[in-house]
Amino acid sequence: MKKDKHDCDLHTCMLCRLCIKEWLPAVKANRKNLTLKKGQLLFREGEPVNGIYFIYTGKVKVHKHWGEEKELIVRFAQAGDIVGHRGVGSEMVYPVSATALEPVTLCFIDLEFFQASVKVNHAFLYELMMFYARELQDSEKNTRNLVHMSVKGRIAHALLLLRNKFGCSEDGSINMTLSRQDLASYTGTTYETAFRVMSELIQENVIAVAGKTIAVNDVDRLQQLEKEAML
Repeated sequence: MKKDKHDCDLHTCMLCRLCIKEWLPAVKANRKNLTLKKGQLLFREGEPVNGIYFIYTGKVKVHKHWGEEKELIVRFAQAGDIVGHRGVGSEMVYPVSATALEPVTLCFIDLEFFQASVKVNHAFLYELMMFYARELQDSEKNTRNLVHMSVKGRIAHALLLLRNKFGCSEDGSINMTLSRQDLASYTGTTYETAFRVMSELIQENVIAVAGKTIAVNDVDRLQQLEKEAML
């Protein structure tokens, strides 16, 4: 991880958008702009928390160990999102890892300044509280899905979520590169099973795949598969 010579715009991340304008000079003075290469680790599960990261450009996967030599992707983060916050608590260690899916630039603020920012900026505190609440709800839903939904339903659900979060290009492709292994880790299944289900969806013309790019051809069919799996 290297320091970035270019500063962020002080508008993109949650803290900059929601802090009072008088606090922005303090943010500018305390932030550190960093860059990651594709595949580079931002922090590792079990490491002590030293601060919080706000993504300026690029995408990151947040993941944790799941069984022997397996990983479960907890979430994907993009520009404007916060990562590292899961480690703030009684133990103060990161319970997850974060890895760049593409070249990433981000802002780092140390823990002391983050805590001061929360105390001073009430709008930021409120949005952070709501963000934690949404993450808790999503975590509970994901746990339910792993237990009750079929793999095909989980993959349909995941593709709809990613399409909604990252949007689509003009040709209908989801605006992110996603390997079958990452899709398997995101849906709690094996690579082989994810490959088989994706092949079925391709044959049914529900999706189209070019390398690591996925286009959704039939949103209604994915929604139907998702709904059927939740019954």
